[in-house]
Order: sequence, then structure tokens, then C-alpha cells
Amino acid sequence: MQIKIESPEEKELLKSLAAKQDPESKRMVRFLNMPDLSRTPESPLYVLVESALKIKNLKDFDVIEIPEIVPVDVSFDLFDFAPDHPVRSKSDTYYADEKNILRTHDTVMWYYYLKHPATKEKIEKKETLGVICYGKVFRKDEIDRKHMNIFHQFGGLYLQPDIKGVMPVEKLKEVLHEIVETLFGKDTKYRFLDDIFPYTDPSLQIEVKVGNNWVEIMGGGMPKKSVLKKMGLEGYNGWAFGFGLERLAIISMELPDIRLLWSADERVKKQLKLGNKFKEVSKFPPITRDISFVVPNSFIPNNYFDLIRDLGGDIVEEVKLIDKYENKEKFGADKVSYTYRIIYRSNDRTLTNEEVDAIQKKVYGETAKQFGAELR
Repeated sequence: MQIKIESPEEKELLKSLAAKQDPESKRMVRFLNMPDLSRTPESPLYVLVESALKIKNLKDFDVIEIPEIVPVDVSFDLFDFAPDHPVRSKSDTYYADEKNILRTHDTVMWYYYLKHPATKEKIEKKETLGVICYGKVFRKDEIDRKHMNIFHQFGGLYLQPDIKGVMPVEKLKEVLHEIVETLFGKDTKYRFLDDIFPYTDPSLQIEVKVGNNWVEIMGGGMPKKSVLKKMGLEGYNGWAFGFGLERLAIISMELPDIRLLWSADERVKKQLKLGNKFKEVSKFPPITRDISFVVPNSFIPNNYFDLIRDLGGDIVEEVKLIDKYENKEKFGADKVSYTYRIIYRSNDRTLTNEEVDAIQKKVYGETAKQFGAELR
């Protein structure tokens, strides 16, 4: 069954954001308008989704599409995130308003699925439940070649009426094993490790061997009965899992830069095939610029990274913290000095000093304006 959750609240919040002129609101509107690569047929993320949906243990699951703007209490409170959990902070999460955020994890689909009328009918009949959700999620993050603040997740949930003697964790391991073999090949080396998530217990992660390194690719566990109860479900147990599609695509194609997944360059796009080792179309030179400033100690780096993304777009390859220190005599109390190195590089052309300098001039101006910075 295909389920799409329509949210009148989301539509109103989108209108409200579009009417605002502050940088954060404009930023969120842009993110929400970006395409969902997991539903874009020419994207390798779409191919990953299609392959995962055919996995034997998942092929009969319902598929649900949920809003990209969700309530704070649904996203965090229902899923047992502690009141002081970092993800609740405005330095980590995009707040559309005080009560709604851009979704940070696809696990929030549990709530929408369990509240759906068709699911409730199944529950009344004591039927098993299985659902898949995939799409964009949003988190404030650093800037480098492996991270973006918009990425895609794929998650699943299976629940069954309580039956004595059933061991869902063993079934989960079977499912994750099947996912690894389907997406990476039958000869892939993998291992399970214990993990901790607010909404599952026990919890685990799975790592695969990539070259000489072990790389985490998925997490999962048994949904907490206390979490399910808060969503109105009792007398069920099961398993759940989730993984990031970008990470799997990067491993499969040995991509050197996550930005390539969004590229419009035909030389890049024709190489974005799972299992195909990516070859640089050309190694364009970087242009590096440093910026130093003194700001109040309430300064939040993730918000600053968003500003640089706004101004530099996809030609910003990395932002490195070069120096940070306090000096009451020199800067005054409650002030901190930062020096960042911004590395500009395009994946499809050679940048000019003039265009980078124009962007850097805007960075200087907005750093002073938006963060009350004293440039050095």
C-alpha cells in the first residue's frame, strides 16, 4: 500500500516561510524546494531505493511519504529524546517556528504510519505491520566533501502481536544481512556492533569492510514499548532500521565529493552508476581564502557554515577552523576570536580569483552584519 500524508499545517508553514525575508527562512525555503533525489529516476539514490524495496523481507511492506516539516513534540518527545539532547538545539536543527522543524530523521514516520486509518484497521485485526519510508532529511552540519545539510534516509519498521519466544533482534540481523548482500554483494564482509538510540532497545549498528577500514552504514534495533505506547500501540513488538542513502552511494562509486550527487554536469551524471568507480572529469584547482573575526561567545559555528553555504553555494568545498582563542585584555570579556579557511572549488570548471573575491566580500559583510563580528 502506498500512503502519502497530506499536511495542511506544512502548507501554511511553507507560505509563512516564503513571506519572510530573514536568511534562515530563505534558506529553509530553498532546502524544501530542492529535489528529492531518492525519487529522481536518474539519481543513484533512486536506484538504491528501488533495489532495497525488492528485498525479500521488505517487498510486501507499505510505503509511506510523510511531511518534510514536522512538529517538535512528534519528532523528539514521542521518540524519547532527552530534554537536553543536542539535536533539539537550534544550532543542530532547522526550526520553521517554535513548534515545528524540518525533519531530522525518517524514524518520525512511525507516528504517521501508526495513526493512519488503514494501519489502525490492521491493528484492530491483530495483523502484522510493515512500512518503509525514504526521502530528504535536514541537519545543520560542517562543510566538507562528505557532509551536506540535506541528505536522504531510508528506514523500515516491522511490528507483530506479542508472541512468546519470538526473537525480533535475530530477524533484524537477517534483514540487515540481506540489505548488505543486495546493495554491496554477497562477498561483502560485515559485522554487528552494539549501539544506542533513544527509541530502540536493544540497538545495534552494522559496519562493512571498505578497503582496510570498517565503515558504519546502518543502525537498527527493537522499538521501545514505551515509545510505541505513546503513539497508541500496545501488545506489539518488532524491529526497525535506517540508513543514509548518500553514504551507500559514496561507498559504491568511491565518490570523492558528496556534491557530485547533485551535479548537472553530463560528464559527471553519466558516471553516477552504482558499482562504477568514479573517475575525476578534471581536477580543477582550489582557491583558498581565510577570514578572521571576533564575536560574542554565543556564536554558533553551524549557523556560520549555513551563511557560507548561502553565499558560496556548491563551489564551497570545505570550511576549516584554523584558530580559536580568547583574550580578555585584547578582545574584551565574553568574546572569542575565530579564523576559518574557506576552500572554493568547482567540480566542473576552473574558478577565477575575481568571482571568489566577490563572494568573499559578501562573506565579510554578512559575517559582520549577521553575527555582530569585528573583522580582523
